[in-house]
Amino acid sequence: MSPEERFEDLVDGGHGVRFDANKRTPMREWLAQDAGSPQPWSALAEEALEFVGRR
Repeated sequence: MSPEERFEDLVDGGHGVRFDANKRTPMREWLAQDAGSPQPWSALAEEALEFVGRR
């Protein structure tokens, strides 16, 4: 699954929303995780680090 697909999966699954830093333009593939999401944030952070390490 690509990062774009993974991001869309998280948003569509209700785990968070697109992060926009209050600039009215969402940042590409940045997630503001919902506090009630059962998805552990540390696992998401590790997943993101793994992805950027491949670049």
